[in-house]
Amino acid sequence: MTRPVPWIPSVLYGAVLLGGLYYAAIGPGPGVRSAGFAGLLCALTVLDAREWPVASGAVFAPGAVFALRAVLLGAVAALDPSGLSRVLFVLLPFLAFFVWGRTVSVVLGAGCVAALAGVFTVRVPHWEVRAEYISDLLMFALGVVLAIAMAAVAVREQQARARLEGTLAQVAELSAARERNRLARDIHDSLGHHLTAIGIQLEKAEAFASLDAAGSAQAVAHARWSANRALDEVRASVRTLGPEAESGPAGPGRALTDLVHHLDGGSGRITLEVSGTERRPLLVLYRAAQEGLTNACRHSGATQIHVDVAYEEQGAVLRVADNGGGLGTAEEGFGLAGLRERLRLAGGSVELRSSATGTVLTVRVPW
Repeated sequence: MTRPVPWIPSVLYGAVLLGGLYYAAIGPGPGVRSAGFAGLLCALTVLDAREWPVASGAVFAPGAVFALRAVLLGAVAALDPSGLSRVLFVLLPFLAFFVWGRTVSVVLGAGCVAALAGVFTVRVPHWEVRAEYISDLLMFALGVVLAIAMAAVAVREQQARARLEGTLAQVAELSAARERNRLARDIHDSLGHHLTAIGIQLEKAEAFASLDAAGSAQAVAHARWSANRALDEVRASVRTLGPEAESGPAGPGRALTDLVHHLDGGSGRITLEVSGTERRPLLVLYRAAQEGLTNACRHSGATQIHVDVAYEEQGAVLRVADNGGGLGTAEEGFGLAGLRERLRLAGGSVELRSSATGTVLTVRVPW
């Protein structure tokens, strides 16, 4: 149920009270009827100012409150010798609009006009040929129409505000979900990759500890480099906590060289080839290389991994190819799903071809 406009009844009550007291002052003078008239208007003001419970089974349901208001209005009209209080009956269709809607409001408004005509018929002989009563009836009917129109506008405004609040809540929820997804992608692509690299290098260091002390120490150094890089990227994310930058850690060209060097550890398992001229750094290209290398090193069992970066006229193309056993029946994980989302936002594309002889990941990023 929509809420009525609270100030309109109060303004009408105040205007009628002042008009009635002024009429009493210049006419018959204040008396018991004037006191009762003022007291009932105050009671109506309190009634409309209070929020009555509307739940099922409540003592003061909307219909009961509305009926009480109608009785009080009738009592006010009976105690008002000036006749000004009849204007208050426009509140009945006005307030009914908020409780029961347009149809009930229009029917009730027509009933109020008909009731006023009936009162004139009973109390004023031949009122239908007296201009002042015809004018009063027409003005009252116009007031009813305006009250219903005002209620319709108020209800539409409240409904529009409710829809707007709902839309804003949905936008906030979607924005929060998008930010959660972005943070999840960043954690997976950055921290997840570096942890994988650290694990690979530490396994190498452990395997060669008794056979090749220098190679084992080099693997530990590469693991330390990955740990420091992970820490740097976490600090950068904490500092910004905003939309991800479009530049890589140091520009993909040099960053990819460092990435391959420390991940490969001098074994010659991973090779890198770069052609063309880099126009501007692309973080998404670096993240794609991280994802491709992480999957190839961890899951494929490949002995050879080749990374090819070509800077072309329309954009950059990255290929990560390995000679591993392929994906088989495994489904794509969160990393590839996050990579596809990154490329979608960047206007690029991802192509993944896998077989028993190897996997090729191809990423295209427009300038």
